[in-house]
Parts: sequence; structure tokens; C-alpha cells
Amino acid sequence: MRVWIIHTILGEESLRILVPTEGESLPLMDINTCETEAPELWDYVFVVDRRTQRNPRQVQRQRQFLEELENQGFRYKAMEDQEKEFFGIRANNSMFDRYWRLTETEDTVPRGELSRPTSIRATNRIRIVDFVLNSKMAAGDTLQDLVKDGVFEAGFPLHKGEEHLKKKWARWRSMFQRQPISDIRDYFGEKVALYFAWLGWYTYMLVPAAVIGLIVFLSGFSQFEASQISKEICKAHDIYMCPRGDHNRRFQRLSDTCAYAKLTHLFDNEGTVLFAIFMALWATVFLELWKRERARVVLQWELYGWDEDQEEMALGLLSCPDYQPRLYQHSYLRSTVILLLSLLMICLMIGMAHVLVVYRVLAAALFNSALPFLGEQVTTAVVVSGALVHYVIILIMTKINKYVALKLCDFEKPRTFSERESKFTIKFFTLQFFAHFSSLIYIAFILGRINGHPGKTVRLAGLWKLEERLHDGPVRADGHHHGSEANAQQLRGVSEAVSTPSPPGAAHRRESGTAGRPAPPPTPAPLLLPVLPPGSPAPRWLAHKYRSLRAPSQDPELGLWQRNYRLNPVYTFSLFNEFMEMMIQYGFTTIFVAAFPLAPLLALFSNLVEIRLDAIKMVRLQRRLVPRKAKDIGTWLQVLEVIGVLAVIANGMVIAFTSEFIPRVVYKYRYGPCRRGAQSEVDCFTGYVNHSLSVFYTKDFQDPAEIEGWENVTECRYRDYFSAQDSNFSEQQWFLLAIRLAFLILFEHVALCIKLIAAWFVPDVPQSVKNEVLKKKYQRLEQKSCSPKSTDV
Repeated sequence: MRVWIIHTILGEESLRILVPTEGESLPLMDINTCETEAPELWDYVFVVDRRTQRNPRQVQRQRQFLEELENQGFRYKAMEDQEKEFFGIRANNSMFDRYWRLTETEDTVPRGELSRPTSIRATNRIRIVDFVLNSKMAAGDTLQDLVKDGVFEAGFPLHKGEEHLKKKWARWRSMFQRQPISDIRDYFGEKVALYFAWLGWYTYMLVPAAVIGLIVFLSGFSQFEASQISKEICKAHDIYMCPRGDHNRRFQRLSDTCAYAKLTHLFDNEGTVLFAIFMALWATVFLELWKRERARVVLQWELYGWDEDQEEMALGLLSCPDYQPRLYQHSYLRSTVILLLSLLMICLMIGMAHVLVVYRVLAAALFNSALPFLGEQVTTAVVVSGALVHYVIILIMTKINKYVALKLCDFEKPRTFSERESKFTIKFFTLQFFAHFSSLIYIAFILGRINGHPGKTVRLAGLWKLEERLHDGPVRADGHHHGSEANAQQLRGVSEAVSTPSPPGAAHRRESGTAGRPAPPPTPAPLLLPVLPPGSPAPRWLAHKYRSLRAPSQDPELGLWQRNYRLNPVYTFSLFNEFMEMMIQYGFTTIFVAAFPLAPLLALFSNLVEIRLDAIKMVRLQRRLVPRKAKDIGTWLQVLEVIGVLAVIANGMVIAFTSEFIPRVVYKYRYGPCRRGAQSEVDCFTGYVNHSLSVFYTKDFQDPAEIEGWENVTECRYRDYFSAQDSNFSEQQWFLLAIRLAFLILFEHVALCIKLIAAWFVPDVPQSVKNEVLKKKYQRLEQKSCSPKSTDV
């Protein structure tokens, strides 16, 4: 049995309201006729589980909320199916007329034009209605409070008129087509449109970086067999390397690492330095060109002079006539506490990286004793299991970081929703940065550098030897780990994109009919909790397909509401998740790119998929996002700039301290055969391998008899510049360290200067945009000067 109830403010039972398709404008004035209502006119839909209707207290709060909505100019319509009750909500158009009067400025309404518009965008309708619903009512409840308490199961705007986006955008065959940014803005609002505009621009700008990175990689590949260093390693059958760990107690011929040496040259060659400088310049040019693109887009949307504070206050006055804005305030005590707690969390992130180090040391000892059949594959098993442990650590720390960042925001007491989002972004990204990149920092700059030397090794708790660098050098290990991390990040993004979000406790709330978003803190603006679920195991499309198999209603309007209800829920900060994923990927693309030149190419392929995944998810699989107004990507722009600076520092340190670039150059011009000038008959790197390996006499081992083949080997070699007599740093080591530091300072200053020059050379705002804004200002002043002046009588 289906129940139809129509409520209006004036008690009229029949209204005829013109309903446009999505993207068109809605009339501000009510039109009363004697005809029945047209379908698809509702701004919002509430869903109630019929089991909660047995609770008189829940029913009372529900009716009280709906009555308060009527008093504010809303009307509603109730419809039922066998399990749920649906309420369609529509606001009186006078509410939007008042919103326009509150937000009008000389920029939006030139003198001489109409004093009010005749229409309002559908995205603005949904945004305003959502703000009012989530503001405190007379009874002290918001929609979020009622959803949390189970009075309503859910509340959401409807997907209407999205067919054109499905055909033009949200499908795989449109992967290489231009995105319809204006259509996205008309349907999802400016915030989502700017996200896709930025993501499309980022993908477009990755093309030159990917091409140059591929060229650098292939240049190393072209010298796969020609490198003099690789040739010497492959022919070094009489050079034995010292045992690297307790699980590998035998000498290894240097020639056994021939294949690894050739692979290392793919990532560690002369083109790496130039590519690192190019990426520093690329990051700056990318941001500057994006600022120009954003200015063009925002001017086209007539939001160039839009004021976010004025918007927040207008919405506050619209929802509550007694609204008072929260004043700016700053507490040095709060700032100090937040800084100390943030530093404590960063130390925890670094500590988790040390936990991973301890695990790999213990795992190597355990695998060696418990799994002897692994033999020489113990190192591979340790690396693979360590990667899995690191992945689990990231998942756990992501949840902890979200909770801590949210609590720090609560403690800081942000003034508005936008300020809360900005502060949360900074804190959460900072913590996530250390969670994702701490292992890379360890591998690049710490691994194998604190182990001592053969005969005097540093041991964990005096028992287990610390992990050693591979014989083929740290850059290959760093590049391999960097590539693995980048691939894992993309897999995490794809898995989150195709999985169903489940906020903490959602399963229990669904059973009791109280599923929904968390309650906001008691402020005039709905500062919602940024719950960012990583996704449940069930694929999103599969869950949606299963729910769609239920028998649809025969009534088209009720069927539309049911289809929207069965879509996956969205949250206030759902878009935040997408931005965070891309920021981490941008970090992998630019930071440590000197160790993995193919990172931009992988990012390019990933973004082509990511754009369509996000489009399909938002249009086909999720409920409609509440549109949000914006004129830029907010704090994320500052995050990108910080990543660009960190990329310069990190790449300079990789080249200086991790790569073999500096030792090769020093050998070529100070110790090699070309130190007095190039010689055509001799390669300048002849003898470099022997020069770069220190000597250790096997008789000085504490337990030489436990090393396989020790009686046939009198000396072994290891990477570093130590004296064979006393195992102290040699003169070459100190000279090399001075050159490394000098190069680092020079590289960073040159790269940063290039970034500053590029930022100055490319203006943030195109001259055409500035001229258009100037022309509008002049037209307004000209109209004022030409208007008739009042005269005294």
C-alpha cells in the first residue's frame, strides 16, 4: 500500500511548478495552479526505516523536524514502499530570493540591470537547502543529529538529468576526450569541477615529464652493455665481496652481480641530474600554468571576485535570523600544544619506520633458521614480507592520523567550515606524508650507513646484524622501492575507487536503522566530521548491482527515490579523499624522482584511469555530492608548492649521497686515467670499481671458520672508502664528503633559483583575465559617472 501526502505552507493541495532538467535554471517565484505536481521537483529526500516508526520518541522528533521545516518555507511529500518511507523536501523560492539579496554586490549586479535575477542554479538550490537542513533548528536538532540518532536513515539530493554526463564523460570510451568542465560544474558544483579541471591539467602536464623520464631511462638502457663500470664488474671474477649478513655466510664473487650492475645503470646515469633539475622546473611551471588556467575558468564562471566569508555569513543569516559570525581569534597556547602534538605524531611516524627496520632484521634471522630451504632467497622473502608489513602499517596509521588530525582541529576551534577543512588538510597531509615516505627516506639515506664494517658490525640488541645495502648500490634499491610504493599507492587508489565506503560503526547502525553521517559540532555552520573511509572489500559496482536487482516501484517518482537511496552514500569530505590520493601520488612523482625516472610515466597512465574511475563513481555508483562553491582548490595549492620544494631537497640529497654520480665524477677528474686530460684509447672510468671498494683481511674476522670458503680467500671487498689498516675513513672519503655537500648546496640553490625565475616569468593571472576584470570595473564607474545627479532646490 502506497500513501501519498502533500504538505504546503498555505495548505494548498495542488501546485504546478515548472521543473527544468539538470543544469537549467529554476524560477524563483511560486506559480499556483489547479494542476497536479510535476515529478522530479524535490531538492532533497529523507529516508526512514519503517522499524523506527515503532518508537514514539523517534516519530515525535521526526514530525517536529518536518514541522520546523514547514515554518521555514519548506514543503514535503511522503511516499512508502514495503521497507522504507521517503520524504521529498522542497524549499520555498523566497528563500533563494533572500539569499541573492544577501550575496549581491556591485560585481554581480551592475547598475541599471534588474534588481534581482529570475532564476537560480540547481546546484545553488541543493547547496543552500543542505546548509539549512544541517543548521540548528528551534528544537536544537540538525539533519545530521537526526541521522546519527536513527530518526532518519539518510538524507541526500537526487541524481536528476545526469544522462548527458554519462554519455559524454562517465564512461571508459571517453578516456582520451576533453572533460566537459562546464557541465560538471552545472551538475556537481564548482568544487568538484575544479578538482577535475586540476586533475585533467595535471595529467596533460605529465606528458612532457613522462617523455623526458622515458628518454633518460632509455639512454641508460642504450648503454646497458657499453658502461665501463658494468664491464669491470662483470669481469671481476677474482674479487670477492665480504658476507653481507648472518644468513649469507659466504663470500660472493663481484661478477655474480653483473646483471644487477647493468640494471642499476638504467636508473643511475648522467641523465639523472639533468632530469632532477628538469622536474624542479616542471613542478613550478605546472603550478604557474594551473593558476592561469584556474583564473580563466573562474572568470568564465563569474566567481573571480567571490568572497567565501560573505558566502558563509549569508548562509548563516538565511538559516537563522539571529546568526552572529564567529570572530577571528588566535591562542598561542593552543598553537604551542598543537605544534608539540604534531611533532610527537611525526616522531611516531619515524618510529614506525624503525619498527619496519627491526622487523626486517628479525625476519631475516627467523627465515634463515626456520626456513633453511630458502637459501639465498632469504633477502627476497624479507623484502616481500617487509613490503606487506609496511602496507599494513600505512593502513593502520592512516586511521590513527585521521583521528588525531580531527581532534587537533577540534582543539584549535576553527571559525568556519572552510577554515576547519583547511586546517584538517594541513595536519592530515603532514602526518600522511611521513607515513608514506618514511621508508623511502630510510632506504635512501640510512640503510647500510650505520652498520659499521666487516669485523666490527653494529647489531640489534647485540645479537642480530642490521640490514645491509645490496652490492649493486642503494639507488637501485631506492628506485625499486619507490616504484613499488608508487604502484601500491595507485592500487590503493583504485581499490578505494571501486569499493564501498563504510564509516566506523556503520554496520551496526544499518542493523538498527540509524546509518548515516556523524554529527557536527554545535556551531552555526555545519562543521562535519571528515570521515574518510578507506573502503570495504565489496566492490562498489557489485554492491550497487546487487541492490539494483530489487523490484523497482511502479511509480516513476518513487522509483527514482529508491534508485538514489540504493546508491553508495557520500560524505561531506568525500572529495577530500580524492585530493589526498592525488597529492600522495604527486609526491611520489616528484620526490625521489632522481631514483626512479619512470614515475611520471606511471602517474600519467594512472591519471588517465583515475579520471574515468572518479567520474563513473560519482555519476553512476554514488549518491549525488552536495555542490560546494569555490574559486580555487584551496589549501591543496600550498601543499603542491611545499611538495615542489621538498622535491628539490630530496632529489639533491639522492644525487649527492645515494647515487654514484658524485664518486664517478670525482674519480674521473681526480683519480682516474683522465685526470690530466681525456685519452681516446682509455675509458675515463677504467679502474673505478677497484677504487670504490675497500679492502678487509679475512683473518680479522672474529669467526672466520664459520664463513664458507674462508681458507681460500685472504681478503674481501666492501663498498665504502675505509683504510685497510685501521678501518677508519680514508682521505678519499673526507674529500668525497666535502664534494657531496658542495654539490648539494649548489644543486638546491640552482634548482630553487630556477623555480623562482619560472614563477616570475609566468604570471599567475593571464593579462586577458586582468583586462576583463579591469573593463568591468571601468564600466561600473562609467555608469555611476553618467547617472543623473540630484540637485538642491
